[in-house]
Amino acid sequence: MSFAKMQGLGNDFMVVDTISQPVFFNESQIKKLSDRHFGIGFDQLLLVEPPQQPNTDFHYRIFNADGKEVEQCGNGARCLARFVKIMGLTWKYKLRISTLKGVISARMHKDGNVTVDMGVPNFEPDRIPLRYANRELNYAVDVDGIKYSVGAVSMGNPHCVLEVDDIEQAPVERVGPAIGQHHLFPQQVNVGFMQILSDREISLRVFERGVGETMACGSGACAAVAIGQLQQRLGSKVKVHLPGGDLTIDWDGEGQPLLMTGPAEFVFEGQIEI
Repeated sequence: MSFAKMQGLGNDFMVVDTISQPVFFNESQIKKLSDRHFGIGFDQLLLVEPPQQPNTDFHYRIFNADGKEVEQCGNGARCLARFVKIMGLTWKYKLRISTLKGVISARMHKDGNVTVDMGVPNFEPDRIPLRYANRELNYAVDVDGIKYSVGAVSMGNPHCVLEVDDIEQAPVERVGPAIGQHHLFPQQVNVGFMQILSDREISLRVFERGVGETMACGSGACAAVAIGQLQQRLGSKVKVHLPGGDLTIDWDGEGQPLLMTGPAEFVFEGQIEI
């Protein structure tokens, strides 16, 4: 099987073209391939498939390192867009790509950056999903007797975000998995730890469900900016500093699509027997 390794700000992917080669994975295979000592090593596996809807160019599926399929991945969307161009699967610079949660669009720039229209953020509890009856700006989540105040949103996948004073001291490894698997989130949740530097700049660390803390999370950056703006803490254009690098998020407010711009890099290609 042919594959490529790609990364977006250190969030790394194994990308497989299933259009020109028949490939099927099970959960145990994905876990083995994701292992950084005994496999290829990646945060997510991305499968490029033929279009499933009218007026789309490709469909793509996303699997976390634990083998579970998920709905959305912002860094993955940028990498997928560059992958299909580099591999000669398209001549276009603007693409419409379907996912489990809908259609996104991607536009490639000459400088190597990719802008992805991540769709409209959804704050309704039943769409996140979140076990709260009413929508609120902040939700109380109890972890070992300590109540954390978090904002929550769906970017096609579930996110919650809590504000911290010092991103370096944020309790990501302790609080991240506890909130991520909290009973209030029936499908688990990605947990962002956000330090607001100004209304145009934040620092962010994200504990991703099924993966752990990653170098970058594109949908997590989108979620943090959407929640921060809804809470009137952030402006319409925000630079997000992640451990792996920076993303730029543009959002004109509730009901409008959110745009994410950042790099996507081809690392290497190879073949492996599975």
